[in-house]
Amino acid sequence: MKALSQSNYIARTGVIAAAYAVCTLATMLFLGNLAWGPVQFRVSEALCALALFSPAAVPGLTLGCIIANAANIVLSGTGMLGMLDVVFGSLATFAGALFTWKLRRRPVLALLGPVLANALIVPAYLPIMLSGIGFYTIPFTSISLDGSWPLMYLFGLVTTGLGEAVIMYVLGLPLSRSLAQTPFFNREVAQAGAGGEKHTS
Repeated sequence: MKALSQSNYIARTGVIAAAYAVCTLATMLFLGNLAWGPVQFRVSEALCALALFSPAAVPGLTLGCIIANAANIVLSGTGMLGMLDVVFGSLATFAGALFTWKLRRRPVLALLGPVLANALIVPAYLPIMLSGIGFYTIPFTSISLDGSWPLMYLFGLVTTGLGEAVIMYVLGLPLSRSLAQTPFFNREVAQAGAGGEKHTS
C-alpha cells in the first residue's frame, strides 16, 4: 500500500510538471515577452493553485518550471544567462508553491505565496538577464531602465507582483474553487489532512 501511495505521488508530480511546462511554453510562444519579460503574465502560474490540494504539486510545479525555463533559453536566445531563470525562477515557484501548500486551509491567503515569491525573487536577476541580451525597456514605452539596478528591481517588484496577482486571483482562485467541487479533489483534500475544510474562503 505504501509503495502504491509513493507511485501515485510520483505520478502526480510528473503530471503536474508536464502540465506546467506545456502551459508555460504555450504562453511563451503566444505571449512572448509577456511570459518572461519585465512585465509578466505567465498564465501557467495559475496552476500553483494545485498546491492547495496535494503536496505533489510542490515538486511538480518546480520541476515543470525548470523544464520550461530551460527550454526558454533556446526560444529566447538568452544563452547561459538563461540559467539565472532556471535556478532562481524555479526557486520562486518552489517557494510560492510551498507557501500555498502550508497555508492551504486559507486559500485566499495561500495564493499570495506565488505572488510574493515571484515579486521578490524574479526582479533581482531578471534585469541582469535582459540587459545581457540588450533588452530592458518598459513595454509599450520608450523608457529604458537599463543601468540602474535599484530602479529596475523596484519596477520589476511592482510589475511582476501585479502580474502574478492577476494570474493567481483572476485565474488561480476560480480554478481552485472549481476543482474543490469535484469528487477527486475533495478526496485529495481529505487525504492531505486539510481538516475537511472547503476551499471557498
